[in-house]
Parts: sequence; structure tokens; C-alpha cells
Amino acid sequence: MIIQEFQNFTSWVINLNKVEKELWSVPISEGKWTTSEIIAHIMNWDNYLLSEIIPAVKDGMAMTFPDFNEFNQMASDYAQSGISQTSLIKETIQKRDLLTKELLNMPVEVLTRHTNANGVASCPHTGEPYSLIYIIKEFIDHDRHHQNQIIQFLEGK
Repeated sequence: MIIQEFQNFTSWVINLNKVEKELWSVPISEGKWTTSEIIAHIMNWDNYLLSEIIPAVKDGMAMTFPDFNEFNQMASDYAQSGISQTSLIKETIQKRDLLTKELLNMPVEVLTRHTNANGVASCPHTGEPYSLIYIIKEFIDHDRHHQNQIIQFLEGK
């Protein structure tokens, strides 16, 4: 089930508590974010889905996503605000749990209803019509991308 797969990310995030504090705030490579910034980035998107996208979809409205660069910068700023590793991990897990609970409580018809994303009806890469469940699949791929970045970084240390 797609939603369960989305929820499974929290199992991996819990393990980040074992990451040495010195590595938590080191860029994963030159010009890239730190592990803390990546986790804040994922949490920030989860919060956006929870607060903006789900209510819009429930109301039969289109999905509207913000400017990615500006939005992602907010996550980076949050990670650098002094929040502890433990607190950020806990907050990320809580957000994902809340988001997953919301998704599990939604009727299948709402999850699969075709809608627009920023005025576009279908994904330009796959041609598939946009729906909330399609966006969740994209976020699973997004999570995996960042998860692999962090794993490669930590394995190199």
C-alpha cells in the first residue's frame, strides 16, 4: 500500500538519532545541504501537504505548490535555527505520522480524484493525471532520493 510505504520512512528517520552530532550538521558534499537540512526539508514538505494540499483536495480544489527554492530555504533556515538533532527527528516523525493518519482516513475517491497541480493536469514526465495519491508516490521517490544521499554520505565517513 502506497500510504504504508510513505509511513515507513519514519523507521529510517528514527535511526538518524545514532548519527554523530558532528556529522549531523556537515554538508553531505560540497555545495549540498547537511543531514539536518535535508530532514527539515522533508518535514517542511510534509507540513505543507498536511496544512495546504490535503485541505484543498478534500474541498475539491486544485493543488498549489509554492516556489520550491524559497520554500526549501525556509527548511534550511529552520535546521540552522538551533533545533537539536533529537527534536528535529522527533518533529519529523510526528509530522509524518499525522500526515499518514490523515491520508489513511481519506476516502479512496478523494485520494485518487484527478486534480491540477499548479495549473497542470498531468505529470510532464509520466503523463499520468495528478491526484493526491500520485503526489504521495512522488514524495516517496523524493524521500528515497534524499535517504540515499544521506546513506552514501554516512557510509563514506
